Formats: sequence, structure tokens, C-alpha cells
Amino acid sequence: MGKTLFIACAALGREVRTIIKKHGWDADFQAIDAKLHVTPSKIGAAVEARLQATDDDAYERRVVVYGHCGAFDLDGILEQYDAVRPLGPHCYEMYGGADFAETLKEEPGTYILTDFLIRAWDSLVVQGLKIDQHPKLKDLLFKHYKQLVYYSQEEDSALVDKAHEIAEWLDLKLIVKHVGYGDLERRLVAIMEDREQPVTAMTHDGYSAMSYPVASPPPPRPQE
Repeated sequence: MGKTLFIACAALGREVRTIIKKHGWDADFQAIDAKLHVTPSKIGAAVEARLQATDDDAYERRVVVYGHCGAFDLDGILEQYDAVRPLGPHCYEMYGGADFAETLKEEPGTYILTDFLIRAWDSLVVQGLKIDQHPKLKDLLFKHYKQLVYYSQEEDSALVDKAHEIAEWLDLKLIVKHVGYGDLERRLVAIMEDREQPVTAMTHDGYSAMSYPVASPPPPRPQE
């Protein structure tokens, strides 16, 4: 197996580096600022710039670790550069897998936390959305949510404590579920082994489009 280039959203950077090390893959890693999620229309251009800057002969494969994430041009760009990504609308579905699909169907007003989001809560959410400057924005932005679900990647008591602080600040019930790297890891392994990626009920279905953008469904399989 030749060398692989991983280009990942920084929200997944820590986890992707851990997965690379765990499996002993011969790989280089680059991260793209997670703040682009505030303006997802810019994600595709940022990814394309990284792909353009790489030497085509240096890597056997190039893996872009993003979900769809509202970047509607992303999959077309990846096809143009013969790059691939893990399937899924976003990292919440990748981490939560089937549980994410079930949770959203039971309570659509669910806000998902991850290790990264908890670590970056103050900078990305409180300051990034200017709630610190305009406190009334908190109720405006979160009024439709009924609960928080924290999908933890690492079992870290400090992160759990911070999750409880966030839940108290938002006045929402908190559910903590340790999921590790979930389908993010399984899909990356499938890519590296040239196998079909595992999917869930929300990887492609129409229901998930009501709450989150989703990737285009795969082409239909030929009839036997």
C-alpha cells in the first residue's frame, strides 16, 4: 500500500490522527480550520486548494475527511481530483451511527456535542456566534432544542463536566454516550481497504435532510 494524504476538518483532526496511528497507516495529515462550518459554502474551495497544492505522484490515495456539511460542491470537487471521503452528512452521524438516526427520530430537537465541540464551545459557539456580545441570541438560536446528547470519543471526566456546564447554561437535559470513533473509523478503514463503507438510516435518507444537509445517495446497483 502506498502513501495516503488525509485532509481533514480540524473538528475531526485529533481523532483522525489517532485512527491513523492506531492502524499504522503510512500517511500525511493536513487540517482545515473548523470555523469554515460557519460559512460552509467556503469548504469546497478550501479543500480544492489543498488538493491542488499536492503532488499527484506522491500519494496512492487522497482522503478528505468531511461529511457533506452543507458544502454542496464538495463531492464534485473530490471526483475531479480522484479523492474520496467518508460517507455521511456530518460527523455527528459518523460518530453516533445507528444511535444518531434513532435519537433524531425520537427527538428531532436534539443538539449533539462531541469532544471537539465541547473543547471549542466558548470560542466557536459563545464567541463565534456572538452570544457573548448579544445574550438574547442564546434563546433565539437554541429555543427549539429539547435535549443535548454528548457523543464522547475519549472517556474524559473534564469533558463530561464541561458538557454538564453547557447543559445547565442552555437549560437542557444532557445524555452522555461514549461511542469512541464510531463509523468515522469504520468508514476510513473501509476506504483504506477498498471496501464498501458502512451506512446508517440517516446516511442518505430524506428525513435527515430536514435537520442537516446530506450527501447525494449512491447510484442504484445494476439489476442482476
